[in-house]
Amino acid sequence: MPPEKPAQSAAEFRYSCYTLGVLVLVYVFNFIDRQILSILNDEIKRDLGLSDAQMGFLYGTAFAIFYALFGIPLGRLADVWVRRTLIACSLAFWSTATAVSGMAQNFLHLGLARIGVGVGEAGAAPSAYSLLADSFSPARRATVVAIFASGIYIGAGLGIFIGGQVVERWNHAFLGGDAPFGLAGWQVAFFVVGLPGLLLAIWVRTLREPVRGAMDGMPTPAHPHPFREFGRELCAVLPGLTLLSLRQRGAGPRHFAVNLGAALGLAVLTWALVASIGNPAQWVALAIGVYATISWAQGLALRDPPAAALILRTPSMVNVVLGLAFLAFSGYGLGYFAAPFFIRHHDVAIGNLGFTLGGITAVFGFLGITLGGVLADLWRARNPRGRIYVATIASLVPVPTGLWMLYTDSIALAYTLYAIVAATGAAWLGVGGSTVQDLVLPRMRGSAIAVFVLTVTLIGLALGPFTVGFVSDRSGDLRLGLLAALMANLAAAAFLLLAARTLAADEASMLERARHAGEPDDGSAA
Repeated sequence: MPPEKPAQSAAEFRYSCYTLGVLVLVYVFNFIDRQILSILNDEIKRDLGLSDAQMGFLYGTAFAIFYALFGIPLGRLADVWVRRTLIACSLAFWSTATAVSGMAQNFLHLGLARIGVGVGEAGAAPSAYSLLADSFSPARRATVVAIFASGIYIGAGLGIFIGGQVVERWNHAFLGGDAPFGLAGWQVAFFVVGLPGLLLAIWVRTLREPVRGAMDGMPTPAHPHPFREFGRELCAVLPGLTLLSLRQRGAGPRHFAVNLGAALGLAVLTWALVASIGNPAQWVALAIGVYATISWAQGLALRDPPAAALILRTPSMVNVVLGLAFLAFSGYGLGYFAAPFFIRHHDVAIGNLGFTLGGITAVFGFLGITLGGVLADLWRARNPRGRIYVATIASLVPVPTGLWMLYTDSIALAYTLYAIVAATGAAWLGVGGSTVQDLVLPRMRGSAIAVFVLTVTLIGLALGPFTVGFVSDRSGDLRLGLLAALMANLAAAAFLLLAARTLAADEASMLERARHAGEPDDGSAA
């Protein structure tokens, strides 16, 4: 018999809604602190003497690599420790790092602060999703997740708006250069959005911790050694400790040879890239992220061969993850450099731009992610490939629309076209998590999402903004950098169509392939 699921009282449901409201606010702060760098780009670039490629690195790679690496062990800690405490600690950490960004005097200072933001934010989302799952009945979870995810675009829009307003008002107030402590407007903007997060962290800590698994009729006792589990997962991704982790998992000479060969190959490739095009921080950081991913994948194959078989060797899984990663490449690149584009090519005042572009991002991003998810589910009900087709359309529409946006002289038309790009750029977000989870057994979903997030982060966030900035620096025209981002949508569409070809067959053969890899008939493998 399935486990009995408890019914919520009215008072319990109200408190769960209160918890959801607080966590939405946390997610809003998450994306305010992440996205504010976009509107501040040209101010920081001028004051610190940086290039567009360096700014793309700070927004993308410096954040993404450490967000991805620490997301795995912190996600495991969310499964075994007190989630409200982990969210509060994560929020306090990234808020402090955001505020510290306002004291940066050079590229290194700002890079270290952005790494801190990435590490801090890595612990929030896994804990929040887990806490919400234990606060609401399964029948309400899709709606709850949609409400929680709305914080992405509300926060991104507010980050652009607040940054623009603070810089314009501060610079206007101190035209004579007599600002307190010599602070620039962009520095004050980091203080304004960072410091309130410390108060929110205290508020989060007051939330009740729901019983893990109770809403599914499977209450789970507290783990006796949560930080031991965290340490194991940390060893699996941190270079230098990955070999120890593989040894503990029973790796043989072949596994170590593959691991060391990958490390050597990445080192040679990194040297070649630095020697040919420069930007050593970008390529060293990316190599670290790729090596950590390879090491973690090896560990997954050793501890759970059926999961590795379904996640790493299912054709539709590989193609859909790569397709969505290229969509993220385009989305992050366009999303970050949209504000500098309007400033440079349409001569928009930063305060006005923050209001308009922030509003477009918030409203149309929210509409895109919501309507895209609804359409994907409706199409999926009629055709197993329906979700993939939604993502494919979302990859193709921004190409002509974005080209028109880049080269029109009308600012009103450019804003309108950007609204379409923002909406379609968000429409695929619901496709990724749902499709990936459809292609694995229920017990493997956490690992599948981890692989999905790692790939999207490494290809999308770590490469997208940097590539746009790099092309902008080399060509002297930011529009060419944004054009390069749009071309990634064509690669995304190709991978998604490949995924659609095998999706139905891969779903039908899922259990058979898992059993062939060692899955027990009852699917109870650890």
